[in-house]
Amino acid sequence: MSDTTASLSRKLGTAGELQSVVRTMKAVAASSIGQYEAAVRALEDYYRTVQLGLVACLRQIELPPAAGQAPHEATGVIAAVVFGSDQGLVGQFNDVMTQFVVKTLGDWPAQKSVWTVGERIGSRLAETDLALGKSFTLPGSIGAITPLVGQILAEIESLRESGDIAQVVVFHNSPHIGAIYSPVYQRLLPLDHAWQRELTAQAWPTHQLPEVMNSGAVTMLAFVREYLFVSLFKACAESLASENASRLAAMQRAEKNIDELLEDLNRSFHRLRQSGIDEELFDVISGFEALKAD
Repeated sequence: MSDTTASLSRKLGTAGELQSVVRTMKAVAASSIGQYEAAVRALEDYYRTVQLGLVACLRQIELPPAAGQAPHEATGVIAAVVFGSDQGLVGQFNDVMTQFVVKTLGDWPAQKSVWTVGERIGSRLAETDLALGKSFTLPGSIGAITPLVGQILAEIESLRESGDIAQVVVFHNSPHIGAIYSPVYQRLLPLDHAWQRELTAQAWPTHQLPEVMNSGAVTMLAFVREYLFVSLFKACAESLASENASRLAAMQRAEKNIDELLEDLNRSFHRLRQSGIDEELFDVISGFEALKAD
């Protein structure tokens, strides 16, 4: 009897400690979501401003159509930058992204090189038939995203100059209402004629037409650099927001399961303890009755 009660007591203690850990991780995930979502909202305005700058440049200078095709028609090497996670407790976050990348790239006939951002997504993709290329460490804060984006852009520029890659596509999970997140991809390079036509088709927000000062080509190059930077920064921030949302959902499920487990253990412990008390009372009463009979 005492061994069973002691065993239940130990289980209750362990479950209580686990509950404290889960609550702490839940609070951390909720806090992280806030900063990444705020960054994404701030990027929306900046991204729109960069797009308008590109529109102004494209309407005043004639650029030759960049050589390139749609990803599913491409013949050159495609570098696929895939954002995943470096930490666990994120549910199906990496598995969903892996399936999406494999399915999407499988339909493209061109040669692919997959660049992974995050250790766990890298291990998942290593089990597929896709060829892995560069690997990067996922940042743990907003401030660490900028150096990561700089590294990726430097690698892209170096390989493009040497002719080792022809196109760049970015895969990441994006926050989605009702489903926590959903996998998406964006074609980052090349900035071909279709991209230029889509931008110039946008209506200017005011009645005052823009004018590009100084050298239009230099200004255009500066806006293109910002466009590439903010696109990668936005993809990373959305992926981190989705990761923490997935972790928060996992912690909420774990907390619910632990609460149910604690309730069952407490019920069993009190029932067993009451049963032991009843047995001891019965022994006392039996002894009393025996002495009274004597």
